[in-house]
Order: sequence, then C-alpha cells, then structure tokens
Amino acid sequence: MSSSIYSRLAVTNIKNNRKTYVPYILTAILTVMMYYIMDALSKNPEIGDGSLKSVLDCAVWVIIIFTIIFLFYTNSFLIKRRKKEIGVYNILGMGKPHIARMLTIETMITAVFSIGAGMICGIIFSKLMYLIFLKILHYDIGMKFNLSVDSLRNTLILFVGIFLLTLGYNLLQIKLSNPIELLLGSEQGEKEPKTKLLLTIFGVISLGIGYYIAIITKEPLTALTNFFAAVVCVILGTYALFVAGSIALLKMLRKNKKFYYQTRHFTAVSGMIYRMKQNAVGLANICILSTMVLVMISTTVSLYAGMDDILHIRFPKECKVSIETANPENEHMADQIIEEETKKADVSLENILQYHNEELMASRSDDEFQLREFGNYAVANTCEINLIPLEDFNQMENQKRSLMKDEVLVYNVKGIYGKDTIKIGDKEYHVAEELEHMKVEPKNQSGIYETYYVIFPDIDQIQDVLNHVYQDSTMDADWIAKKSSISYDISFDLKGKKQNCKDAMNVIKSRIENEIPNASCESRELSRKSFYGLYGGLFFIGVYLGIMFLMATVLIIYYKQISEGYDDRKRYQIMQNVGMSKAEVKRSIRSQVLIVFFLPLVMAVIHITVAFGVITKLLAVLNLVNVELFRHCTVATVAVFAAFYAGVFTITTREYYKIVK
Repeated sequence: MSSSIYSRLAVTNIKNNRKTYVPYILTAILTVMMYYIMDALSKNPEIGDGSLKSVLDCAVWVIIIFTIIFLFYTNSFLIKRRKKEIGVYNILGMGKPHIARMLTIETMITAVFSIGAGMICGIIFSKLMYLIFLKILHYDIGMKFNLSVDSLRNTLILFVGIFLLTLGYNLLQIKLSNPIELLLGSEQGEKEPKTKLLLTIFGVISLGIGYYIAIITKEPLTALTNFFAAVVCVILGTYALFVAGSIALLKMLRKNKKFYYQTRHFTAVSGMIYRMKQNAVGLANICILSTMVLVMISTTVSLYAGMDDILHIRFPKECKVSIETANPENEHMADQIIEEETKKADVSLENILQYHNEELMASRSDDEFQLREFGNYAVANTCEINLIPLEDFNQMENQKRSLMKDEVLVYNVKGIYGKDTIKIGDKEYHVAEELEHMKVEPKNQSGIYETYYVIFPDIDQIQDVLNHVYQDSTMDADWIAKKSSISYDISFDLKGKKQNCKDAMNVIKSRIENEIPNASCESRELSRKSFYGLYGGLFFIGVYLGIMFLMATVLIIYYKQISEGYDDRKRYQIMQNVGMSKAEVKRSIRSQVLIVFFLPLVMAVIHITVAFGVITKLLAVLNLVNVELFRHCTVATVAVFAAFYAGVFTITTREYYKIVK
C-alpha cells in the first residue's frame, strides 16, 4: 500500500468521526492552553517563593494528574466508537500492522494540531490571565509578561507523552481483539446485568460512613484530618451505588407496572438497564466532577468575598506589637516609638491595649490543662492558653477586680469553659468567674485550636507557671530563657488619612523590629497584600480548576449522549416501524435523560449539603467564620451550575435525537 493512502485514510476517518473527534480535539487544545498558562504563571520569577508560589505549584500538579486521567478516559470513548469501523477494515483485508499505522497517523494529526493550537492559544491568552490574576490580587506585585520557554518545553513533553500513551493503549486494544470482537466492540455489554446486592450494601455503608464523619466533625483540628477520609468514603460509595444501586433502582421502576408500561418510560428504562454496567462509571464520574466544581468554586469565592471579615478576625486591632523578652526598658522604648511615629505621620492612636501575656500550648482533659513546650499539636484536645496578670486585665477592661491567690478568671474565645476549677501544670485554681468577652479577642470560631485566656492575680504566678513548664527542658539555654520570659503586647487602631496610617505602620514596624530585640510588629493593612496573595491565588485557582472540571463534565455528558444515540438508533427505528411516533420517541428520550442523567446532579447537591458543616470548619482554619456568606455562595454556585447542567443536557439531547432520527 502507498504511504499516502494511510494519510488520506486518517484524514477521512477524522472527518467522518467529527462528532466525536472535534470535541476531543477542542478539549485537548483547551487543556494544553490551561496547563501552559498555569505552569508559566507558577514559574514567573516575580512571584517569589511564598505561599502564592506554593499554591500555584500545587495547581500545576493537579492539572497534570487530571489531564492524564481525563484524556485517557475520553480516548476510551473514541476507540470504543471506532472499533466497529476498524473491524470492517480488518475484514476487508487490512492487516493489523496497517491499521496500527493508520491509527498512528491519526494520533499524530490530532496531537500536532491539539498541542500546536493549545500552545499558541496559551501564549495569546497568558497575558490576559496575568492581568486577571493581578486584578484579583488587588496589588501590583511587579509581575511582567514574558514568554516562558521552560513552560513551552514542559507542555510539549507532557502532552506528547500523553498522546503516545493513548496511542499505545489503542494499539494494544487492536492487537488483543479479533475482527468479530471489533465489529461488536460498540455493542458489548448488552446482557442484562445482575443486581449486585453486596456492592450495593458496600456503597450504602461507605456513603454512610463518609456522611457520618462529615456530620459529627465539630472541631477545625479534626476537620483537617477527617475531611479526606470522608471524601474517600463518599467517592467509593458513589461509584458503588451508581454501578449497583442504579441497576437496582431501574429494576424497581420496571416492577412498577403503572410507571413502566408507558410509552415514554418503557423503552428508556429497558434500554438503560441493559447498558447500565458501562453507563454507571460515567455517571459516577459526572457526579464526582460536579461535586468538585461545586465545592471548589463555592469555597474559594467565599474566601475571596469574605476577605475583610477574615482580616478583622485575624487582626482585631489595626496593629499589634509584641516583645517576646519584655523588660521595663524595651517596653518603654516600644511605647515611645509608637508615639513618635504616629505624631510624625499626623495620625492618632485609638483603642490602645497594653498587656503582659504568655502563650502556651496545652492538652485539655476536663478541667486539667497539661502544658508543654513543644510536641505534636495534632493530638486530641490540643488548645492554646494565654496567661495575663490581673493588673493588665483591669487596665484593658477598665475594671477594678480583685482575686485571691488561688483564684483566676477564665475566658474561652470559641465558647464556654464551664468548670469551677482549672488545673494548670501542677497547680489547681478556683475559677472566680468565667468571662463573656474580652477586648483583646472577641468571641469567634476561627483558628484550629480552642483558645483560652486565664487571668492570674499577679505576674509572679505566671512566671512560676513558665518556670515549671521549662524546668526540665533539654533545649538550648538561650532558647529556654527566651521562652520562659513574659511577653509584652501593644494593640491599637490608627485614625487619620489612609496613606498616613500606612506610612506610620511601615515606619513603626521597621523601627520596632530593628531597634528592639525579639520584637515583632504586624498590621492588618500591611498584611492585606499577603492575604490577597494567598486567598486571591486560591480564588483564581478555584475558578480556573472549576472551569477545567466543568469542561470535563460537559465532554463526558456529550460523549455519553452520543454513545447512547448510536446504541439506541436501531432500537428506536424498530419501535417506529411498529407504530411509535416521533413525538413518542422524543418523550422517551426526555424520560431517559430525567430518569438517569440527572442523578449525578442530585447526588452532587446531596454531597455538598452533607459536607457543608465540615467545610465551614475547614474555612474557620483560614479565618472565615461567616457561615451565612458561605451558605449564600454555595446556593448561588449550585443554582448557576444546575442551570448550566440543564442547558448542556438540553443541547446534547437534541444531538441524541438527531442521531436516533
């Protein structure tokens, strides 16, 4: 055979199968483009090596893993539809080596066009993505647009490798199949599947365990570890229920004679039962992808929209100065620097809080707090405890309280303490009163740990507690001296012109950290840039990956409808020949869609509804405690996604009907 014949056959085959090849090629182009843009963005030298860089690097790996799985999955649809055609070639005398050569040329054409067009689109749209990214960050971080040669090389290597692997898979399928199997390749799976009771039970149990973990999780610390276990259980349960449970559901509908023996239901239910074994995995994939889209977009949008709330939770006051090894001299120096620089910047101080404090980690068991200098903070009942002398408390709260030597005041930031005594280290104290609020930190649910403030009668008792904690420490002597010293904190707000306040905070931070040993300064406004870098990056990536997963969902839905159309065409032609009208065919198709294909959306909504509570705990770790905002974002995301989902089904159902017609 002439070598040009293979090329002509390959081009002809792609044209004849354009209904399946065109969406595949378009998806490959978009995937190449999105990978290049994200990889180039992560490699931009202006981003630095901070949290934003880490987030972008993680996104690149997510795209790589997703791309490999997704392109292999969609390729399986293509080769399945092509098996009958390839079988005809084989029967007409075309040997498997010749078929392999033809498929190789087809893959080369698809790969060259997809990778080339994708990289060109990536270069063109990368500038736009940079501008959108900077707009989301709210700050010009100095990023400059440039053509990333490294990203072009990585993109070429990755996608050439993926197309070679898919070609190898396709050639293996052809080699292991005989002509009869190829001819029947797209019609396999027509035997009625059995109801798999054990798999159905496994699915129910797995889903139940995942839901149970999500519902009982109450603390952010446990949410971090439990969430991934719940996700694994829900994914396993979803696949098992779609594979086995969907068949059981359809057979139940078949037993319902009033429902089943209707024209629009009879053909749909009977047809879906026979092919549910191969449909179920696709439906489960749609459900999982839909859930990922809903969770990813709703959470990242909430974090970005709630940025001001997050900053105010993280920084109750505009500025906070901390001196880790406090003494009268450096305390006076800090007060003087703040006063001098605010006067120079023509701004005034408001809501000033000055207090001595020492923060320790502890494990709570009932009314006992076991303090520790370091250790595994992921253990159960880990909490944060702050020790403050009564004199400073009275000054901050403008009160005149008094305490006996064995009495303390207790304040739980996230709730109530609820005990009459408290044991800290080796000493037990009577709780004179549990406080309902403190200016230093209003009640909130943010953070990983429970946070307690314990007010002692005097500063000497706090020092005794610290000495007890570090008395047997094996750490360096300088470190022990530093950690066993009581800190001095100053929190305050600034009033004046915004730029003046920002200038004052910049100078205060610089002087405090340079002139006073072991001192630090943090500010809400100065931290805004880093917060937008992290949360803005998460928002950008959430939407970016959400679009990518949505694209995958649409393509899977499209291929399922096209596959169903070709499989059902002969059956519906027979039904029309025996008297079924075109209107009845349409109703039957619509019934098939509503019965089965909307199940993934319903299940995805159920998943995110059950997971809502545990996700709010995870968001609390990132200082977002505005549950109402997250609820609104979730509802809006579900509504928009459902409308889009319905639109995609409407369009693909029309294609389905055209094929059947």
